[in-house]
Amino acid sequence: MIRISSQQIFSGGINRLQGINSNLVDTQQQISTGKKVNKPSDDPVAAARILKLDQSLQRIETYGRNASLAENRLKQEESTLAGAVDIIQRVRELTVQAGNGSLSANDRQSISAELKERLGQLANLANTQDASGEYIFSGFQGSTPAFAKDGAGNYVYQGDEGQRVLEIDDGVTVPISDHGKGIFVDIAKALSVKSSSSADGYVSGLELIAPTDLSNAFSPGVPDDLTITVANAAGELSITANGGALDLTPAPPPVVGEEFVVAGVKLTVNDAVFTPPGPGDSFTVGVSEKQSIFGTIETMIDGLESISKTSPKSTAEYDALIAETLANLDNAQESIILKQTELGGRLNAVESTTAFLEDSGLYTKEIRSQLQDVDYAEAISNLTFQSFVLQAAQQSFARVSQLSLFDRL
Repeated sequence: MIRISSQQIFSGGINRLQGINSNLVDTQQQISTGKKVNKPSDDPVAAARILKLDQSLQRIETYGRNASLAENRLKQEESTLAGAVDIIQRVRELTVQAGNGSLSANDRQSISAELKERLGQLANLANTQDASGEYIFSGFQGSTPAFAKDGAGNYVYQGDEGQRVLEIDDGVTVPISDHGKGIFVDIAKALSVKSSSSADGYVSGLELIAPTDLSNAFSPGVPDDLTITVANAAGELSITANGGALDLTPAPPPVVGEEFVVAGVKLTVNDAVFTPPGPGDSFTVGVSEKQSIFGTIETMIDGLESISKTSPKSTAEYDALIAETLANLDNAQESIILKQTELGGRLNAVESTTAFLEDSGLYTKEIRSQLQDVDYAEAISNLTFQSFVLQAAQQSFARVSQLSLFDRL
């Protein structure tokens, strides 16, 4: 015969009621939070997997924000460059208009005035700032305007050549900026006469007709200036390059007043003043120069305001200015369009990565939901049953706790 004390009866009953009540509270918490795993002890294995999935979602959200930032920066740069192309196209139209031989001095002044306005607009675009106030074309020097006027009133680049990149997925980075030096400054310049030692002589008809011949003439070296020198009183010309180290004089040598081609470059030396019997006048032609788009427009403005076209030499200089400006503007447009193409490729990469991140996020959330989210129908059913069990246990305990041997005496 087993004897059970009143203390055991009460302790066992209370423990049983507390266990049923604890289960009931857990079920109520699941319904109120919508989660069936509210603490690790609820399901240790599921809790560990949920923690990893939460970390994965945080990583995806961080990369998603980075991708959104990258897209915004790239679209802003793309829009800015599109505006720059429009301005350069207008400058080109004005340059073509300036080449009209029937223009008066007032007409040229009017064109010059509009060119100055367009130059200012282009500088404003090159100094575009993002939402945080940083200049997008200044490289790593975001707090410094990309372009500003120097003491001579010419626009110069003030940033560096840094390029910012942003990670938009594990091991996937995308450049989100481009320095203004590469876009607006390092632009191939058309052939031009850099200097002349002649008071009356000039070069006309300067044109690059065979780029391959020019590169082959300097192979394997780097193209440098061409120097055309009047060799003697007969007007024969000698052509050298790379500081005189390379002799490109054709045989027989060309003469003053006649058009000739050397290393793919066509030109004519006109009306030079000779200094017999030794070397005479010389002309230096730049073949590998760089010039910023700002410098191109500034040079055009200076020419409109200073070249008078009162002599064959000044007329030739003006015509050469128009031709060089048009070529330089075309080179600038090509440089910007190439950058726009590159930006399009980056945007495509960002968009595809964003789509991948969104898909990954949805898949991860679905798996987490299967592990974490409560089934309300099941939870409510359990709650009803547990409430019934608790009520029955309470009533049973109340009856049992009242039993006593004294009732039988």
